[in-house]
Order: sequence, then C-alpha cells, then structure tokens
Amino acid sequence: MRLTFYGVRGSIPTPGEAYARYGGNTACVHIELADGTDIVLDSGTGIRLLGNKLRSKDTPIHLLLSHNHWDHIQGFPFFSPIFQKDRDIYIYPGQTTLPEHDQILRQMDGSTFPVPVSALQSKLHLTIIPPEQDIWEIGTATIRRIPINHPGKGSAYSIEEKGIKIAYITDNELYPPYNKETDFLTFVDFARNADVIIHDAQYMMSDMPAKTGWGHSVAEEAVKLAMASNSKKLALYSHDPDRTDEDIDKLVEHCMDYITIAESNLEIFASAEGQLLDFTH
Repeated sequence: MRLTFYGVRGSIPTPGEAYARYGGNTACVHIELADGTDIVLDSGTGIRLLGNKLRSKDTPIHLLLSHNHWDHIQGFPFFSPIFQKDRDIYIYPGQTTLPEHDQILRQMDGSTFPVPVSALQSKLHLTIIPPEQDIWEIGTATIRRIPINHPGKGSAYSIEEKGIKIAYITDNELYPPYNKETDFLTFVDFARNADVIIHDAQYMMSDMPAKTGWGHSVAEEAVKLAMASNSKKLALYSHDPDRTDEDIDKLVEHCMDYITIAESNLEIFASAEGQLLDFTH
C-alpha cells in the first residue's frame, strides 16, 4: 500500500509563497493498493494533479467522499479521468444529514462549470452504501466508516490491507458543543493500531472558543486521539487557510511537546502535498 497527499488545506485553496511548502490545495489523498487498485479520499482541488497521473491507467478508480462541502468536491470537474471514454469511476458519497448523494455531479450543471455531466464519456457509478452497512471491500482492502462530527455530518474511513491500516478522519470536531454523532472513545476504537491516522487539525487551543462548533478539531486533541488509539503516525491535516508554512512548523513543534510529556512513541508530522508514505517495505 502506498499513500500520497495531493491536497491538505482546509476550507479554501491557499496560493502564495508563504503556503508553498505544505501546499494550498484542498483535500485529496491517493491510496494505491498492492493489487494496483486506486482509492481516492475526497475530491478537493488536489485531485487535479492526481488525475494527471491516473489518466495513464485504464483501471477503475474508487472515490470515497467524506462530505459535500465545497472544499471536498470542487476539484472533481478538473479530474481528467472523468473525460476518458469508458473509464470506470466509482463514487461513494459520505453519510450526510441531507442525502444529496449526487452533489459532486450536480456542480457540473453547465452554469457553475461549462461541461455538464451528461457530456462525459467516462462511466460514473454513484455507489450508495446502505446506512446500516459500515464495512465493505474494495479490491484487496477492507473499508470501514463512521460518522464525523461536522455541520451536515459526513464520514470517516479506515482502509486496511495486508495488515496495514490507514484512518482518514477529517473535518471532525472531537468535542463539539452540539450533539455528537461519534464520541471520542468510538473514534479511538475506529483508529486503533492504525499505521497512520490522518486527522483534522485545522485549529489550535488558542483559536478557541471563537471557533467552537465550526466542525474542526484542534491539533492538541488530534494528538490525544492518536496516542489513545495507539496509532504509529499522526498526519495533521486540513490546515487552516490562514496558517503559513512557518505557522504549521510551530504547530508541529507545539504538538511534539505533548508527545514528549506523555513519553509516547507516536510519530507526528504535518501533511504536505506530494508527500508519500510507502508501506510496501
């Protein structure tokens, strides 16, 4: 299994020199399974560059969406495989409060994007997993999902293959002021023993309480979850659009203090565009 980050920014794309090292594209992660199956987590603006890579293949693509907020679907019209004749693309919508499963497609209505979905020659398969089902297979991987704590709800995913586990939990408020969809200990069980947990870390404690209820976690809470779940690595994700590369460096240093105090073996890093985690060795 190989994992590559293509978009790591939250809320809105962030261009500019001060954001170049970690990257300014919104959410998109690519996982290539041992059998060559391609799984894509979210379709933010980072998916455009991923499309340039995947268009050289002719195998199916599986796109798992956390939810329908703009920063998680806005790259889809620029994903070049959707323009390839007969290319199979399976889209798995998140479990949102409003079951608008085709929202990612409806943005291509000829008004907000000039090419309508009806003009595409690829084979788009809107794959609705029943609400009562939380586990299924894609290629050689087992997929699990649970609800996230976010306005409008959505899904977190874990992908397991050949003893390797990746947990993708973004746009998730671990301690929201509203009724929780999923509590902290359930997230601990969900991510338990993950080789890497990719978790929302858009805010810091210093941002609170001004942003309480906005549907994102503080980095310090993501560290707590990673340690409690005995995860090996934590990728801080969904960087705030106002946080520069230097700010993110400082955030990581701050989180390292928590790990040192806890005498934990957790490895922590801020996710960056183009970063590759290779679990094949």
